[in-house]
Amino acid sequence: MPVVLYGCETWSLTLREKLRLRVFENRVLRRIFGPKRDEVKGEYRKLHNEELNDLYSSPKIVRVIKSRRMRWEGHVARMEEGRGIYRVLVGKPEGKRPLERHRHRWEDNIKMDLQEVGCGGMDWIEPAQDRDSWRALVSAVMNIHVSLNAGNLMTSCKPVSFSRTLLH
Repeated sequence: MPVVLYGCETWSLTLREKLRLRVFENRVLRRIFGPKRDEVKGEYRKLHNEELNDLYSSPKIVRVIKSRRMRWEGHVARMEEGRGIYRVLVGKPEGKRPLERHRHRWEDNIKMDLQEVGCGGMDWIEPAQDRDSWRALVSAVMNIHVSLNAGNLMTSCKPVSFSRTLLH
């Protein structure tokens, strides 16, 4: 995992990259857990994805990436305004973007991660100043099944509806 996730805090993942990471993770898990013997036929077969999910209780690789990205974002948001990385994070580049299809920016992925836990549409720099509530939000991103009352920040978020087509 450390080799695969090196520098993932700054990645801006596309759907294709997320899919490739899931495929890679399932392939590694199949190697680790090995084939399963079918009781009826007596033959060995590959494990299905659902079986892998049951055997491997750790969070999926995409969730880990999102969590690390959120943790890094909170760290950078708490830096002083004169730091270079802070200016890169919150600054707006001059000029126009190319006419081709827009690429996902790092900030776009952060906003989508916040929408998944019901905090879309909020300014993420101010809530990141409170470490404890931000940590609760990062945990919620890591495990979507955590209740949305995981912290003070979580209860202050108002769910925002969004179109599924915007994410694809």
